[in-house]
Amino acid sequence: MTATAVKLDTGPDPKRQARIDLAAAYQLASRFGFDDGIWNHFTLSVPGETDRFLVKPHGLLMSEITASNLIVVDQQGTVVEGDGPVETTAFCIHSKIHELIPEAACVLHAHPPYCNWLADSDSGEIEMFDQDCLRFLDRIAYDNDYQGFASDTVEGERMARAFDGKPVLLSRSHGVTVLGGTVAEAFDDLYYVEHVCQRQYRVVSSGNALAQIPEGVLNRIQNEVHGGHRARSAHLHFAALKRVLEREGSNYAS
Repeated sequence: MTATAVKLDTGPDPKRQARIDLAAAYQLASRFGFDDGIWNHFTLSVPGETDRFLVKPHGLLMSEITASNLIVVDQQGTVVEGDGPVETTAFCIHSKIHELIPEAACVLHAHPPYCNWLADSDSGEIEMFDQDCLRFLDRIAYDNDYQGFASDTVEGERMARAFDGKPVLLSRSHGVTVLGGTVAEAFDDLYYVEHVCQRQYRVVSSGNALAQIPEGVLNRIQNEVHGGHRARSAHLHFAALKRVLEREGSNYAS
């Protein structure tokens, strides 16, 4: 009797899944109003590669991004896969962050309205006034040294160093950049940093003073804020958001 070879199911192709997840993040950003015309960029390191990342081709809206129309760019700025150019600031910012912070597989740079409100405010910082704000306790860096358009990699290197070991960078007069080991983790932080900036805006705009959480409480929950449950919750949240896109008939996975 001749043995029959059994083909094992090894699960989804990591490179294909990377494209699907990044495309979902782009379309979700558009759905939530985080986008800015054809500008702003989300990137994801190509699985198994150390010097290539996925990004949208310049000229497309975030709402138009699908798994198949993302391009692959190398560390020299050459498009090595896909059609369309890489936008200059996307390459200058993201290439250096991926290079200098290799654990940041996913880099989301955006100009959401409420993050920008805070970034455009003098000495604007997220205050610890609300439970949702606590997820950013000691997890957000502030870059108050605006240097103009990121038209060279020197600015990307400066921004990379400004993270100072934290996953979120709020840049004065510019916007927000979020890092994550996965698309789910990065998008979860992007979603909530915009959410808490909106909450802070509403309280400040009402003329009321922000509530202050006692220092003792902040110290006590420090370990919870940085606990491993965050990644698990992020993946559940991102999966739920992708189901919303699917119910709406999105083509993000095509």
